[in-house]
Amino acid sequence: MKKRIDIPRETLAEFCQRNHIRRLALFGSTLHGDFGLESDIDMLVEFEPGHTPGLFGMARLERELSIILGGRKVDLRTPEDLSRYFRDKVL
Repeated sequence: MKKRIDIPRETLAEFCQRNHIRRLALFGSTLHGDFGLESDIDMLVEFEPGHTPGLFGMARLERELSIILGGRKVDLRTPEDLSRYFRDKVL
């Protein structure tokens, strides 16, 4: 698996539009020097009002993003999910 992530912008834009995603951003090791071959991809997601999926919906979105981003595991977090200990660094 590559250490670098190829981001297909058009595919991601379509994914976001289809899933009512207002904001999708990388955070964590993906943006720092400690991102390795086995690292997962941490992503912050904000949905349009009234369109936040439940647990199974989030799992489906993670699987679909994993395919789009070359097979790496994706961890999606909403701003509300973030730990208070590092929320300010991410937002």
